[in-house]
Amino acid sequence: MTYWGSILFTFSDGITDAVNPEGDDYGMEKLEKIIDEVPEIDAGYILDKSGTQLLDNISKHQLYRIGKGENRSHRGFFYRAVKERKCVLTDPYPSNLTGELVVSAALPVYNEKKELLFIVVVDLSLEHILKAIKKANKFQYLFLNFSKVVYAMFSFALLSIAIVLFFNGINSFFHIESVFGDNAKKMFHSTILLTLSLAIFDLVKTIFEQEVLHSHEQEPPSQIHKTMVKFLGSIIIALAIESLMLVFKFALSAPNQLIYATYLIGAVTVLILGLAYYIKSVSQADIIEEKCEK
Repeated sequence: MTYWGSILFTFSDGITDAVNPEGDDYGMEKLEKIIDEVPEIDAGYILDKSGTQLLDNISKHQLYRIGKGENRSHRGFFYRAVKERKCVLTDPYPSNLTGELVVSAALPVYNEKKELLFIVVVDLSLEHILKAIKKANKFQYLFLNFSKVVYAMFSFALLSIAIVLFFNGINSFFHIESVFGDNAKKMFHSTILLTLSLAIFDLVKTIFEQEVLHSHEQEPPSQIHKTMVKFLGSIIIALAIESLMLVFKFALSAPNQLIYATYLIGAVTVLILGLAYYIKSVSQADIIEEKCEK
C-alpha cells in the first residue's frame, strides 16, 4: 500500500468504524485520535449534508480550533465527496488556516439506508507529507540497492555453474569416438549438460534483467512468461533425455529396473501437462487483460 493509501485507509476505516447505524455518534473521539497519530494532519472538521461545519476544527494547535458554522458547500472536496460517494483527495491548495499548501481528504458517511449523514474532512500539510515520503523513499532506496547486490551475487554464482556445465558438456562431446555403446551414453550425457547450462543461463539472464537492471518495467508481462516457459522447457528436455538414457541402460543391462525409468517418464509427463496448463492460463489472463484495457 502506498503512503497516501495508508493515510486514507486509516482515515476512512477509522471514521467509518466510529459511526453507529443511526448516525448518533459523529466519531469525534476517533477523529481526534487519528489527528494525534498522523503528524501530517493540520486540522479535521465535520460538515453536515448541506456543507455547514458542525463544530470547531479539531487540531493540535489552539489557534486552528475555529470554523464552527462556516459554509463549505462551495469547496471542491465537498462536491466531489457527495457526488462520488467515497473518500476523495484534493489537489494541493493554500490553507485558510496556515497559508501553506495542504491536501484535503473528505469522507462522506452514510447510514444503513444509504442516506448521507455528514462529511468528515482532514487537511494534510503538503510539506510534512513530502518529508515523510522522502524518508520512506530513502529506506526503500537502501533496501532496493541491497536486493540488487544479493540478486547480482546469486546471478554470478548461477552463471559460474552454467559455465562449468557448458565446458563439461563440450569436453564430453569431443571425447565421443562413435555413437554406439558407451559413447552413446556420453553423447546423451553431453546433451544433458548443455541443456541444463542453457536453462540456468536463461534463469540468470531473467534474474539479472528483472531484479538488478529492472528492465522488466519496460517489458510486457507476456515476455516474462515466455522466459519462464523457456526455462521450464529446458529442464523438461533434460529430464526427458535422462529418462531415455535410463530406458536404454536398463533395457541392456538390468531389465528388472525398467520400472524406475518408467517413473521418471511419468514425472516428465506430469511436468509437461503442468507447463501446458500454465501456458493456457497465462494466455487466458492476457486475453482478459486486453479486453479490460479496451
